[in-house]
Amino acid sequence: MHGNKPKAEKPIWVHPKNNAKLKQSIVKEFKLHPVIAQILVSRGFRTFEDIHRFLYSKLPDLHDPYLFNEMNLAVDRICEARKKGEKIIIYGDNDVDGMTGTTLLTEFLRSADVDVIYFVASPSSKKKATLIEALDTALENDCKVLISVDVGITATKEIATFVSKGIDVIVTDHHEPNEVLPKCTALLNPKLPNNTYPDRNLTGVGVAFKLAHGVTIRLVKEGELSPKKIDLKRYLDLVALGTISDMGALIGENRIFVRYGLEQIKKGKRIGLAKLISVCDVNPNELNTFIVASRIGPPLNSLGRIANANDGVKLLLIRNSNQAEKLAQELGLNNIERQKIERNMTEDVENILKNNPQIFEKKAIILASEKWHPGVIPIIATRLSKYYNRPTFIIAINEKFGKGSIRSIPEFPLLPALKQCADLLENFGGHDIASGMIIKEENIPEFTKRILDIANSSLKDKDIKNKLNIDAYVNFEDLTYDCLESLHLLEPHGNENPAPLLFTEAKQAWPPKVIGKMHEKAHLKIYLEQKDRVLEGIALNRAQDSSKMRNKDLKLEVVFTPQIDVFQSQSYLRLLIRDFTIKSEEKKGPKTR
Repeated sequence: MHGNKPKAEKPIWVHPKNNAKLKQSIVKEFKLHPVIAQILVSRGFRTFEDIHRFLYSKLPDLHDPYLFNEMNLAVDRICEARKKGEKIIIYGDNDVDGMTGTTLLTEFLRSADVDVIYFVASPSSKKKATLIEALDTALENDCKVLISVDVGITATKEIATFVSKGIDVIVTDHHEPNEVLPKCTALLNPKLPNNTYPDRNLTGVGVAFKLAHGVTIRLVKEGELSPKKIDLKRYLDLVALGTISDMGALIGENRIFVRYGLEQIKKGKRIGLAKLISVCDVNPNELNTFIVASRIGPPLNSLGRIANANDGVKLLLIRNSNQAEKLAQELGLNNIERQKIERNMTEDVENILKNNPQIFEKKAIILASEKWHPGVIPIIATRLSKYYNRPTFIIAINEKFGKGSIRSIPEFPLLPALKQCADLLENFGGHDIASGMIIKEENIPEFTKRILDIANSSLKDKDIKNKLNIDAYVNFEDLTYDCLESLHLLEPHGNENPAPLLFTEAKQAWPPKVIGKMHEKAHLKIYLEQKDRVLEGIALNRAQDSSKMRNKDLKLEVVFTPQIDVFQSQSYLRLLIRDFTIKSEEKKGPKTR
């Protein structure tokens, strides 16, 4: 959000619990730096087995795909189609998770000599992506099997239509199911009520990868395929891209997928993705989860939101360098258009919030407008919910229907709340933290009232305050090369595995500098001193505090993430300051925790 927005409240600092005995045992067992051990303790690790799995898991530690209840049924049908020469249509959702999963299964099955076409959901204000739009394509091409990717678990009626037309359906999805499940050949979803798969956190592309793995095991075992012909590692770039873009929890198998997948992306073997990275002006060697989420994923996502997501799959499948270059350039231009739409909508939303301060008297934010593009509302909903730490409903109205994108906080699971409003909704689904819905325009006022009542009665004041969960107390002397190198063990960072937050007290060595062009977006460069060591820190969007900090002898409490920056081939430590408080004027020299 920009400088015009109402200010969010100062976050609550949640200090770490101390368990000296466990911390020391971790240091001893794993030969880890004490700061790393404390971070693991703060994040709830209690057994050596869990710690080892988190820090050191490798590709062979991935679970057997046949732990999915119906993997056998899905693989049986795909192998039958392969044997009979039947055509399969893959239907994917139109976000990056759906696009990457569709690409993965299309490319994999073609390499295994299966006849495959694909269809990606079109953006629409009147529906959440459903399968029925692909029916004509499936019938015209005489497809005998449909495989859904990142969608389908709630499409009971649509799937029944396919089945009635003689098309067998395999659902691969990771969204929460309804009480009534589709009747079809196989359901692969780690969130099914009778699920036996050990990891609930797979994204859509992760489940698609598991299906590819299951088919590979079967075909190799039966001598139908040489192990040399299929290398599943080549698809990990797609799994990483989809998992990061869908904000998959970076724990368990997703951690393995993303760690190895980022390395696969850096190799540049997927020509279309390499061209896209180039168009986004990103150095492949500097790729991390943040850059993928903020700079590589959005151009692809914008296709599904304001253009044609089929082009995203086409780019990821393409083998011709010139065609890839042309398509990547088009994606770049499309993304510029998306950013323009987003800027206009952001300004509109900020004006609404500024002119209606009573909105913040409630514990949820619900906004609707005919001016907003349905493809951009997820971006705004995500940003608002993070900034104000409230469940946020953004609804784009078109032709008497509203398409809603919803983002929430852990204290307010969305699906139970939406079920209480089911009589007002045409359709809804997703996850407890991020969902979508379709609503008639006439029902929006009653829906708003009902949701606000649910939020106000179930959420406490403390629930809607932003929190900074501090992982460890440190002194500057703790921030050694060994410590900073060890922090890499905790990567990749993302949802449910954020970058570490450290706490220290230090004296201000000299007054701060304001950096950045626009005052409302300007930052503070702060110089902190502790026992004769001075470190530089950057506090984002805190320029307004500079007037309080003219005395260099101030004592500050600081919550930060350490970063290694490189300037003119020299590495140096910089602190990314998430928050700070001015404790007092320092007379005698700093004390630290």
